[in-house]
Amino acid sequence: MASLDTNIFLFLLLFYSFSTNFCQANNIITTTQVLKDPQSITSQNDTFKLGFFSPLNSSARYLGIWYNKPVILIVWVANRANPIHDKSGLVRISDDGQLVLLDGSNSIVWSTNGTNTTNGSSAQLLDTGNLVLLQPDAKPNSNVIWQSFHHPSNALLPHMQPTFPSTQNKDHVIFRACKSASDPSEGSFSAGIGTTGLPQVLIWKDEEIYWRTGPWDRNNYIGLPNVDTTLNDGFVLDVETTTVAIKFSPDDASMLFNFVINYDGFIVESYWDDGAKNWTAGWTAPTAKCEVYGTCGVFGICDHVRDVCKCLPGFERKNVNEWKKGNFGSGCVRRKPLQCGNSSREFDGFMRLHSVKVPDNIEKVSAFSEGGCRNLCVNNCSCLAYSYHLDIGCMIWSKDLIDTQQFSASGDVDLFLRLASSELEGGNNRKRVEVIASVTAMGAILVVVFIYFLWRRRKATQRGKKEELKRYNFDDNVGQLELQEPPLYTFDMVKNATGDFHESNKLGEGGFGPVYKGVLENGHEIAVKRLSRSSGQGLEEFKNEVTVISKLQHRNLVRLLGCCVEGDEKMLIYEYMPNRSLDALLFDPKYQELLPWERRFSIIEGICRGLLYLHRDSRLRIIHRDLKPSNILLDEDLNPKISDFGMARIFEGNQDQANTRRVVGTYGYMSPEYAMGHFSEKSDVYSFGVILLEIISARKNNTFHRYEQSLTLIGYAWKLWNEGNIDALIDPMISEPRFHTDIKRCIQLGLLCVQEVAKDRPNTSTVISMLVADIEHLPHPKKPPFIDWEACSEDQRSGSVFSNSITVLEGR
Repeated sequence: MASLDTNIFLFLLLFYSFSTNFCQANNIITTTQVLKDPQSITSQNDTFKLGFFSPLNSSARYLGIWYNKPVILIVWVANRANPIHDKSGLVRISDDGQLVLLDGSNSIVWSTNGTNTTNGSSAQLLDTGNLVLLQPDAKPNSNVIWQSFHHPSNALLPHMQPTFPSTQNKDHVIFRACKSASDPSEGSFSAGIGTTGLPQVLIWKDEEIYWRTGPWDRNNYIGLPNVDTTLNDGFVLDVETTTVAIKFSPDDASMLFNFVINYDGFIVESYWDDGAKNWTAGWTAPTAKCEVYGTCGVFGICDHVRDVCKCLPGFERKNVNEWKKGNFGSGCVRRKPLQCGNSSREFDGFMRLHSVKVPDNIEKVSAFSEGGCRNLCVNNCSCLAYSYHLDIGCMIWSKDLIDTQQFSASGDVDLFLRLASSELEGGNNRKRVEVIASVTAMGAILVVVFIYFLWRRRKATQRGKKEELKRYNFDDNVGQLELQEPPLYTFDMVKNATGDFHESNKLGEGGFGPVYKGVLENGHEIAVKRLSRSSGQGLEEFKNEVTVISKLQHRNLVRLLGCCVEGDEKMLIYEYMPNRSLDALLFDPKYQELLPWERRFSIIEGICRGLLYLHRDSRLRIIHRDLKPSNILLDEDLNPKISDFGMARIFEGNQDQANTRRVVGTYGYMSPEYAMGHFSEKSDVYSFGVILLEIISARKNNTFHRYEQSLTLIGYAWKLWNEGNIDALIDPMISEPRFHTDIKRCIQLGLLCVQEVAKDRPNTSTVISMLVADIEHLPHPKKPPFIDWEACSEDQRSGSVFSNSITVLEGR
């Protein structure tokens, strides 16, 4: 009997021990629930694991966090510098409430060292990959004592946001790379934020700068080439008045993304490819010799395309022999000394270097205009160069210029380099120019007297016009932003240019009024949008268009040349587009042969790049709200230019979406959420998706009328996509086998853009990447809205109506 009791007792003891481990919460460690090697815990959604691992070719044991995937990717390590050399590791809550890692001898290998801990605390692995130590019985959101996100290893995860003071002008190391693939202890490379001058992301090697992004302009890193298409997963700096934080938020929250600083000094973006069942590398830096900090030495510049060093203009190699050996670290020296501050009659000048990565060590940043920035540098003899960026302001340098790169793409930052006059083009002819100037000076004085009287007369006229312009209060929509006043044209100038608004010069007419072609006295062709006096909705759009477009300059946006405001006349003057609008060519069989697939793809890409400028790259974040083929104008080379900004809205700061009671736009191109009064960047993406499908099919979205049981072109495309018969959508004019792969990719992209739920649609920068195949595998699109008559009829039977008023505008 005693033997039986003993057996029962042992059985119950074993069962209790087993059940304690078995019933332990999958993501929690408490005072009674421990984690012993080789056990692990998993976050609630099974995304992350916390447990013990051994690196490649090593038997040492470490406590770490990794993605719960077949291919393990470690994102955090506790005991990096203090491995356990057997499988005796144990994780528990200590008597004082700390989370501790013990070895077989019960010695503390690692501890959280949190403050204000108490007995009864617990540790939990969150779905974000964050390991948190929680205080018991505390108020919600205030019980976190310690968290791994505040002590990162070598990986940046979504929702992780290390924050530092932006006013300290110092470097903040955040991530430290492993020593090797077999040793997770801290290696030579680290990454973080530098706040000296302007905030930027840095990599250090043995405490020396190894790579940098260049300054952050609140939209992009201006030192990375083609950043809008290569780095599109929200890897940003969040710069506030007193703080700066590094973070990233992938557009697709369902995908697993991370950034890791590797032991070999590379920052690598990785994402989980569910099809390949493996981690795939996306954006990586540095990828070339040019990108390594200071490769070409001081006053050197690296050609990013050819990956070779040369000296800045006006400079020569300091050590020719070293350069011949491929050692460029000695840099370059100035050929001719600067004259600023000397008694010489020679003067310094500035040479413009287009599309560069600006040098490091920006010493002064201000809100000067571009002209004021130049004057600031001219009047400071220690200023060696200056640059002006719309979203940053004035940048100057007075120390040796280092880490300058030459990019190939237009639209990057220009650097103005100070040089002696003899180094500038035509510098040797300066004295001859001075002699000529002296001879003509007397004649110029006589001319000035005459011009002065003309100027006084014109000034009085302009003053009256500006007062007239101010009556329409064009600054209402932009707060405190300073916008350029558009040049003013007189009514007589416009009247003469258009032949007194002759009917033969009329290009079209919309809700705002007619549009005319005109030719100025200098032969310059213009397009004149004249607000109709009978228009009930044109004045607001006129004011809005002047406000918005006066500050925008991009090759894929139509350019506003000026306006005319006299009495009841209100007119906008644009550059003239000889090939009219996209719809005039695309939907007319007589002109479709002008649009082969290569040209159509170029138009698609141009529209998208214009949108990207509006949404992300311009000083003002602008939502167009009326994107359609009739608002895409084509220049003499059939390059697209987005026009008609009367409906556009400006977003400020970090604003992502807005509501409106006044819904304006055009049926067929209007996203479902916008029809209900909500709009955002994704509203324009929807319109772009419709246009993309129209360009491929050469059919208008709203001309189906029960064709193939589809309410719209979108519905027809969705039907063919699901039937596997998408070839039927393609315009026969472009249906060549060699183009089918690209065309089908664009159709899939179009369907992704017109998905019913806004958050499912890609943003504009992602669309660009999908368009140029930077993103190789596109996701499967979800069902778009307004796809069939049955659904529409069902809505009508149920009595569903829109309560919002919709202004349908049909422009040129």
